[in-house]
Amino acid sequence: MSSSFEVKDLTPRQIVAELDRHIIGQAEAKRAVAVALRNRWRRQKIAPELRDEVAPKNILMIGPTGVGKTEIARRLAALVGAPFVKVEATKYTEVGYHGRDVESMVRDLVKAAVGEEESAAREAVRTRAAEVAEDRLLDALLPAPQIPAEGEQPAPKPETRERLRKKLRAGDLDSREVEIETRASGSPIAGVMTSMGDAEAGIELQEALESMMPRRTVRRNMTVAEARRMLAREAADELIDRDAAVRRGLEKSQNLGIIFIDEVDKVVGRSDSRGVDVSREGVQRDLLPFIEGASVATRWGLARTDHILFIAAGAFSQASPSDLLPELQGRLPIRVELESLGAAEFERILTEPAGALTRQATALMATEGVKLSFRPAAVKRIAEIAAEANSRAQNIGARRLMTVMELLLEELSFEAPERSGEKVVVDAKMVEERLSGVVEDADVAKFIL
Repeated sequence: MSSSFEVKDLTPRQIVAELDRHIIGQAEAKRAVAVALRNRWRRQKIAPELRDEVAPKNILMIGPTGVGKTEIARRLAALVGAPFVKVEATKYTEVGYHGRDVESMVRDLVKAAVGEEESAAREAVRTRAAEVAEDRLLDALLPAPQIPAEGEQPAPKPETRERLRKKLRAGDLDSREVEIETRASGSPIAGVMTSMGDAEAGIELQEALESMMPRRTVRRNMTVAEARRMLAREAADELIDRDAAVRRGLEKSQNLGIIFIDEVDKVVGRSDSRGVDVSREGVQRDLLPFIEGASVATRWGLARTDHILFIAAGAFSQASPSDLLPELQGRLPIRVELESLGAAEFERILTEPAGALTRQATALMATEGVKLSFRPAAVKRIAEIAAEANSRAQNIGARRLMTVMELLLEELSFEAPERSGEKVVVDAKMVEERLSGVVEDADVAKFIL
């Protein structure tokens, strides 16, 4: 059966080039995910009788924290609009006591896909929904015309409504208070579930009950601006074909979905240990059927996992990938090792990506009227300090750069509103003054950097 959506026609080279815009280095991992993504496009082009036989080439990423494992997977999904969820394997430890059901990751994926399709459907009817909301607001602002009794003033003329419409569109009435009838929210049963500690189950139950039960309405007083937004949302919900969005989301999650399982090394039992490793191996056995291909019951229907792309990742500092269950290793056939990052990579990360930290800082300060710039020598020194902090404390990869940058710009961020119109140049001297003392004091660096 042919899919109702098209997978983006991107070559592996184009995919890698796009990932290079956001992530420095890790060429091997980028090539692996690029091929996995291209295979999805290829699968859609082959004969239907063979299409279901083509299984995704799931990936195992090996590398320390902060080297780009999650970011590669997230950017890959965003590149083609694929539904994406990230989970930690450790959440599933001791399921039934305080862990989560492994099936929940598939339900989360379907929920994300359906949500994306509903959002796209709402966007398609946004203009019409705004018109409906506008008419409902005008009904609330203008009393219904009545035939005047003898001696009474005549009802407002029809053009009064059009004059009010112009004021409404111009924003002249945004602060006026109006009483409108809106949909009631919340479910007593869902509230009980939430109070018992299962917030996720409470939300799921509330959504399910609201879709089955007749909608209750309440009258509320709010500003015209607030009422317009609320009424537009309600109108969009009524205009969209929710069943079509659900069908499309379910199909998209099954054929395009990506599930990123982080910290998989934390559920690997080493051969020289006992006890808790039994529980860890149990988590692996729970994961295995879904990576192999299984059916999961969701409130939107059955979801098959046969063609979901699974990307597992872990540092594997205390265990080896060969310590995984043999069956699980076989279902993660593509294995890539990500490189640790040093000062040279940090220097590039600070300036080259589209969302580089120096660009973010410059844009944030510009909102206060402060013109911020960074000298190359300063960027080099920031990278060196981050690398040095990683070597002295726990190595958290590129995440260390965020801590260093926040500490460097802390004073400027605080004073920025009073320094509007100034030009601030971050040079190597400023970096040394702000950070060298912290780096030299190893005990302080452990807590601050």
